[in-house]
Amino acid sequence: MIKKVAVIGSGTMGHGIAQLFAAAHCPVTIYDLRAELLTKARRMIIQNLEVMKKESYINSDEQKATLEMLSYSTDLSEAVHDADLIIEAIPEVLEFKLQLFKLLEPMISSTAIVASNTSTFPITKLAEECPFSERLLITHFFNPAHLVKLVEVVKHEHTLPWAVEEVSHLLKAAGKKVVILNKDIPGFIANRLQAAVVREAFYLLEEGIADADDIDKVMSEGPGMRWALNGPLRIADMGGLDIWEKVTGNLFPELDCSTEAPRFIVESVKQGNLGSKTGKGIYEYSGTGEGNLDIRDKQLIHLLKM
Repeated sequence: MIKKVAVIGSGTMGHGIAQLFAAAHCPVTIYDLRAELLTKARRMIIQNLEVMKKESYINSDEQKATLEMLSYSTDLSEAVHDADLIIEAIPEVLEFKLQLFKLLEPMISSTAIVASNTSTFPITKLAEECPFSERLLITHFFNPAHLVKLVEVVKHEHTLPWAVEEVSHLLKAAGKKVVILNKDIPGFIANRLQAAVVREAFYLLEEGIADADDIDKVMSEGPGMRWALNGPLRIADMGGLDIWEKVTGNLFPELDCSTEAPRFIVESVKQGNLGSKTGKGIYEYSGTGEGNLDIRDKQLIHLLKM
């Protein structure tokens, strides 16, 4: 049974994952290299909880209880030595992750489960040189981790079944919707579906078919409403597979099939226009990046409450 969690990396995903488990009454230690990074993580968690309280999603007692479950450390051994589950949420650099696993091996218990939050690397690649590969799996959270329900769990052929069961049980107890992949595949499920839509959206934008706001409006006011309730496969069933045979047969040859990042994204990154965090991307933003994230989180909370 998982009684204590350690999260390695306190950035965008790490602090949200830690907050999630702390809210589920599980003690969590957050590790990072420098104290100022942990200070920022604590501030972000407090801010997240304030937004949730103001939106009546949690109360003051729940806010306090979550904060009491959290501790912070710049000592890796101290953070992980008694953890039953260690979640790696460091930058997406394979060498860093493999080095971390080697560092962890003498520090963790013989039954500790290690999960990577990678959205890029296959579990087989992570497990190749991992000294505890039978207790290694992927738990792919989605940003913001403390609100978005989905977690994709990826195992490999040597992952011990009890490790998958223990992690899945904890995630479900924390309110997550868990999907366990039968096979490892780049991008897993959600990012593959998301990337397919994003590729076509940028094609429509670059071809001048409509402006960004209208393209987004078509998604949020059309398919997005249905997808919040039913996935694309059930929607195909509801519409009739005979209809979708014609739609896909006629449309697939016309869809964008680019194999590189959209030109718009490449040029924006070169110019330092990274989106809400820099004040400009596809859209222009007023105020701070954190303020824009608060708006996003409030919208998600309203959806969850409904």
